[in-house]
Amino acid sequence: MATGETASRNDLNRPASQTLDRGLRVLEHVSEAGEPLSVAEIAREVGMHRSITYRMLRTLEDHGLLARDTTGRYQPGAGLTVLAGRFTPQLRAVASRHLLRLAVAADKTAFLVVRHGEEAVTIEVVEPPAAAAHVSYRPGLRHPIDHGAPGMALLAGEAPLPGERAEVTVARARGWAASESEVIEGFRAIAAPVFDSHRVCRAALAVVFVGDVVAEEVAELVMAEAHALGSRI
Repeated sequence: MATGETASRNDLNRPASQTLDRGLRVLEHVSEAGEPLSVAEIAREVGMHRSITYRMLRTLEDHGLLARDTTGRYQPGAGLTVLAGRFTPQLRAVASRHLLRLAVAADKTAFLVVRHGEEAVTIEVVEPPAAAAHVSYRPGLRHPIDHGAPGMALLAGEAPLPGERAEVTVARARGWAASESEVIEGFRAIAAPVFDSHRVCRAALAVVFVGDVVAEEVAELVMAEAHALGSRI
C-alpha cells in the first residue's frame, strides 16, 4: 500500500479534534461513574496525563457541565441538566401524542426510548388514563442497549452486527421486539423502532406491563404508532 494511502486511513481513524475528544471522554467518564471522582482517579481511568485531565476538568467546570463537591472531587454539573432538557425536544413533543394514543389503545404504560452510546434511555412516559391498574415507569431509566425490548428494537433499527443476539435478528425481520424480566424483574415489554423519513432509526416506542397478552396484537398497536410517529419526524 502506498504511504499516502496509509496516512489517509490513519487520518480517518484519528479524532478531528484531539482536545475536544479528550474533553468528551472526561465528561462521559465522570457522568457515568455514579460517584464523585478525584483528578487522579479520572486521569488514571481515562488513560490521560494528570495535568491534561485537570485542564479538561476545569474547562468543563467553567461551563457548568461538571462541578466539584466539598472534597474537591468532580461530579456531573447543573449544565448537563440544561442540555438534557434540550435533548431531542422536537421528538419528545411530537411523541407525546402518539404515546397517549398507544397507552389508551393498549391500556398499558407507553414510553419512548433513545440510544445513548451503549445504553437505552427512556425520555418520555405516558400512563394509560383509564386503566384500573398499570405499571409505573419513569423517564431517565437506562439499561444496556442489548437488554430489554426497547434496546433490542433500537438495535434492530440498525444494520446487523456480527454476534448480535438472535432476538435482535428476529426483531429486525418482524418489526418488533419483546422481552420479559430483562430490565425490571417481572415486567414485560414490547417495542418497535421509529424510523424517520430517511429510514434512520431515531428511537423506539414501547409498552411495559405485567401478565399475559397476545404479543402479536399488542405489537401491531406499537408498530402502528411507531410508524405514525416516524412519518412526522
